[in-house]
Amino acid sequence: MKGFRSFLLRGNVVDLAVGIVIGAAFTAVVKGFVTAFLTPLMGLATGTVGDFSQKSYTVAGTKFPVGAFLDALISFVLVAAVIYFLVVLPFAKLSDRFLPRKDIEAPKAECPKCLSSIPAAATRCAFCTAELGQRPFPEQAHTRV
Repeated sequence: MKGFRSFLLRGNVVDLAVGIVIGAAFTAVVKGFVTAFLTPLMGLATGTVGDFSQKSYTVAGTKFPVGAFLDALISFVLVAAVIYFLVVLPFAKLSDRFLPRKDIEAPKAECPKCLSSIPAAATRCAFCTAELGQRPFPEQAHTRV
């Protein structure tokens, strides 16, 4: 029971739960906006009386609710656009600005014995364990990218 309690109280589980609740509420707001404003405007533009989400076509006795599909599609695109432009893009810019990049590596050199790529300042090869003796400083070493 103690492990389950610690799992529930971890920060990322709580953050995920809050994100899901806020996402569901935001989706409801966007769906309300699309239903209240955009689909009636689409109805006016296409000559459909009333709500465009009620627009459908009947082929061989089968009803195809095109309006409901377009209503859902517009809601999805709006939610995706808002999430991208107001969450993903600003977070990526902040991450680039404040978080250190992890792909920066120390200068590399080749081991003269086994030709493995090792840090330029190393005095012993990690692969073949050969003694490399006195090595020049990394700025002076032959680097390979």
